[in-house]
Amino acid sequence: MKAYIVGVGMTRFEKPETRDWQYWDMAKEAGTAALADARVAYEDVQQAAVGYCFQPSTAGQRAVYELGLTGVPVYNVNNNCATGSTALMMARQFVEGGGSDCVLALGFEKMARGSLGGGGSDGGAGDFKTSPVARHYGIMAAAHGFEMTPPTAQIFGNAAREHMQKYGTTEAQLAAVAAKNHRHSADNPYAQFQDTYTVDEVLAAKSVHRPLTRLQCSPTSDGAAAAVVVSERFVDRHGLGERAVEIAAQAMTTDTEASFASGTCIDAVGLPMSREAARQVYESAGIGAEDLDVIELHDCFSINELLTYEALGLCGEGESGALVESGATTHGGRWVVNPSGGLISKGHPLGATGIAQAAELTWQLRGEAGARQVPDARTALAHNIGLGGAAVVTLLRR
Repeated sequence: MKAYIVGVGMTRFEKPETRDWQYWDMAKEAGTAALADARVAYEDVQQAAVGYCFQPSTAGQRAVYELGLTGVPVYNVNNNCATGSTALMMARQFVEGGGSDCVLALGFEKMARGSLGGGGSDGGAGDFKTSPVARHYGIMAAAHGFEMTPPTAQIFGNAAREHMQKYGTTEAQLAAVAAKNHRHSADNPYAQFQDTYTVDEVLAAKSVHRPLTRLQCSPTSDGAAAAVVVSERFVDRHGLGERAVEIAAQAMTTDTEASFASGTCIDAVGLPMSREAARQVYESAGIGAEDLDVIELHDCFSINELLTYEALGLCGEGESGALVESGATTHGGRWVVNPSGGLISKGHPLGATGIAQAAELTWQLRGEAGARQVPDARTALAHNIGLGGAAVVTLLRR
């Protein structure tokens, strides 16, 4: 049975403590918008998959209770930065399995200010012994030592150093990713940042972990996103054909030996997971990277956008720096990557990110993206990854 997204909604992603709201307030805003977009009532929802990382157990119930008290099953989902796409995948599976005709996927996060830690109580090196990502940071420490910089920026920054050393990737090419995504976000009213920067301005920003500057790192953010996922018979019964975007293929992968065998941060941050998830999606849908029109990918740091170009097959190994520099991944190029501004500029509330990617691509495929619209977009790909690890790749199609 096919599954379709018929409604999406999201809040603006904002710097923590910008607004006086709780996670259930932002969930209500995003969920209400998605239901209105789908033209269905919450009473039509038969199950809900709700993703978040920093709120307590059963926060999913507290969130959806703002939409209604119907007694439906609520599944609380936590999969690090891939949480939102995991909730969306669960919703799709509920529908494709025939158990439900209408499922709500909801993700939210209310975060603290400051850099994200490494998985322990304070993000310090001592926490890594008991952290779920201890093995990943162990790879980093063995290859590069440990510096007193934010741990997530450090492991991705070290991946950037490896890429530069192995392939000749330049700091300007890394900065070009951020300049592009900040430029894209200027047209996105949901984005945390809407300022634009040149490559030189990105390079001149405060260093976080060399070669990454502040403008190449996704910020901590508050926000929520939601999607209504339904069956083909629900689409037909409710006359939603013009709203429906098909989830044509989807795959989740987790770490294998390939993440650790090389001893590199490039692999430890998830390149092998992303490559395998993309392979499964392409094989299932019978397409390749050349068939894509628009892509939302997990640019938590500028280097991860470059790594993901290679994982998705947009270019060969080591060629991603030249690809972004050529203009192939912006408006007028071969693909438009992160028209929303991506995580770097739109923001990154962990539980909401994957569903926000689906929202952006749904608007793109419907032709509803306004000034950031990709002309004649028919096939879209979302990529969402979390350390620890999980990679989810989703193909959407009109």
